[in-house]
Amino acid sequence: MSRSGGEAVAQALAAHGVELVWGIPGTHNLEIYAHLTAAGIRHVLPRHEQGAAFAADGFARVTGRPGVCITTSGPAVLNAATALGQAYSDSVPVLLVSAGMPLRRPGRGTGHLHETRDLTGALEAIVGVSHRVGSVEEIPVAVAQAFATMTSGRPRPQHIEIPFDVLEERADVAIPAPVAIAVPEPDGAALDAAAALLAGARRPAVIAGGGAQGAAGALAAVAERLDAPVVTTFNGKGAFDEDHPLSGGTGLHRRPVHELVSESDVLLVVGSELAPADLWEGPLPDGPRIVRIDVDPAQLVTNAVPEVAVAGDADRALRGLLGRIGEAPGDAEPGRAARWAERLRDDAREAGARWDWVLDAIGAALGRSGVLAGDSTMVCYYGAAARVRRHVPRSFLYPTGFGTLGYGLPAAIGAKLAKPDERVLALLGDGGIMFTLPELASAAALGIALPVVVVDNAGYGEIRDEMQARGDDPLAVDIAPPDFVAVARGLGCRAVHVEDAGAFADALETAFGADRPTLVHVPGA
Repeated sequence: MSRSGGEAVAQALAAHGVELVWGIPGTHNLEIYAHLTAAGIRHVLPRHEQGAAFAADGFARVTGRPGVCITTSGPAVLNAATALGQAYSDSVPVLLVSAGMPLRRPGRGTGHLHETRDLTGALEAIVGVSHRVGSVEEIPVAVAQAFATMTSGRPRPQHIEIPFDVLEERADVAIPAPVAIAVPEPDGAALDAAAALLAGARRPAVIAGGGAQGAAGALAAVAERLDAPVVTTFNGKGAFDEDHPLSGGTGLHRRPVHELVSESDVLLVVGSELAPADLWEGPLPDGPRIVRIDVDPAQLVTNAVPEVAVAGDADRALRGLLGRIGEAPGDAEPGRAARWAERLRDDAREAGARWDWVLDAIGAALGRSGVLAGDSTMVCYYGAAARVRRHVPRSFLYPTGFGTLGYGLPAAIGAKLAKPDERVLALLGDGGIMFTLPELASAAALGIALPVVVVDNAGYGEIRDEMQARGDDPLAVDIAPPDFVAVARGLGCRAVHVEDAGAFADALETAFGADRPTLVHVPGA
């Protein structure tokens, strides 16, 4: 069938189940836009390409499916690059489809609008794969390759660059069906060795990362079988119900977590990098023999060398362990796991005491299945990550590792569109929201009930504290805050200023029932 390049893009995306994309039309990508509606794809307009990619990231995190964004060439792609870097850091499947410079142009350029020396090369240094296609016929193949890569092994963001002359050309093109990805079974000998080590543990403990989000049931069953306390990373939050009696909450940086690891004899690590961005104060202490499960074989020996390494899907591996460990715990010390879990939960409750009335109201308002999209802000990494309990997978979104500011608002928009019937809340600081503040207008245009909580400490509080700890005079960290209420209303949102627990809880309930987003400004926190 004869199709233009733009038509091939739209139909290839639709063939892979894409029903929603974020993007901004531009001179060079209009041929894609001309065919989105006919392909059954809904388009959502952000106010900046970074917002488009962050929203696609939020969609991907809550659904487990790739999020897709579309940009024009040059600066639009580079605007999205920060968000793609965050997706790479957190192993999130985001696909960026962009226009690019013509297929045939002088190597040193001619001064085209949006001309970039090497767009694919620039993105190749940021995403998993950056691919510049050379013909209309290659477009559906490139899309199929991207989806096959994103939905097998460790997910990473992908970029497809399509020269704008190729988008306009026509050719006879077949659209391949999605590739059925078989999930391989983990190695049986590795599972045998892991099960033997775990079954004989007297003081086991479990750390679960983002790779455990698709294995919640098996994770709980293994923890119960071992009678082991479970701690999750920020990206693993929700993979283990934080009301479970074995839950020690979230955050590997907490001192009691290091004490637990030091006291344990066997540590099971599921889908976690054990990265410095998770640990903050240095690597985990020596002591336990380690079993690691990870879909990425290279990660199995990074940051901590295990005694037993199991490469493969977390759910398959945990179920394989469950069948090998036996029906009862091994030699676990009676009562130990419950004592540790209670101690760790107490520590988590102490986290964020500075914002206790804010965080406790957020937890209560979200209920068991609501989604909290946090930003890289003090109230999140010191407070919400540990204090606001989550109970189901994919219910806490946070930019770990790369640590971008401005993530929370557009990610919350993406999450809300993915799960329109769930309560979704964005939690940001006054510094971070300024990075993506225009996305309030995007959310208002969508008419979504989205509370956007801004905890205002009049600047970059974390960096202010670090400067003072060094003995430096604070420089460039104090910000005269804008009138957030007026700004939000000017962008089409509701807005309210609150200073106490009762007013805050009422504001959240009203926001969840509103016909548009509501910015809730909390000053002096």
